[in-house]
Amino acid sequence: MRQLPKRIFIAGTSTGVGKTVVSAVLAEALHADYWKPVQCGNLEETDTETTRSLISNHVSKFYPEAYRLKTASSPHYAAEVENMEITPDRLYVPTSEIRLLIEGAGGLLVPLSRDYLVIDLIKYLEASVILVSKNYLGSINHTLLSIEALKQRGIDVLGVVFNGNNFFDNEEIIQHFTQTTFLGEIDEAKELNQEFIKIQAEKLKSTLLQHFEL
Repeated sequence: MRQLPKRIFIAGTSTGVGKTVVSAVLAEALHADYWKPVQCGNLEETDTETTRSLISNHVSKFYPEAYRLKTASSPHYAAEVENMEITPDRLYVPTSEIRLLIEGAGGLLVPLSRDYLVIDLIKYLEASVILVSKNYLGSINHTLLSIEALKQRGIDVLGVVFNGNNFFDNEEIIQHFTQTTFLGEIDEAKELNQEFIKIQAEKLKSTLLQHFEL
């Protein structure tokens, strides 16, 4: 059984699949630190602040974003609107004494600049990946393509977390074709709050312990 890495990138198969919720659940389950390098749109209520508000433990630290962009769009476009360019040399990884969760922006092939993608950032950070897949029609294709892209670049895929209840046999067929570790399923939230996150964290931690030393 392998040790769970200290640097984990929370990637999504697309935008809006629940990376922030899964990040909150993992931060609660692992008492891990959290960092989102690039925030686009809604600077009043960022993903960092949302995650912070959902966490009950007093161990997790939340590091400031390297880029805070006002436009709710692809990061490359939001940066251009503000006469900026997202470059890896400005993305200094926080010095965390414990495990660090890094939340991505959108899907893996979302451009951060004209010649730099989110998946390039993962490679640059030398992070392992937990992939978030939301159960919906089309998620099989999106998830298989995402895992294929990660494998082609030699990126360590720890497994997949499915957000929402199973849709037909999505979860089973994804595991069949990818042989990727199933790390758990996040329930549909009637109300997204700290209690919901704590319940999901206990469930997810139990699954993680079957595959990793924490």
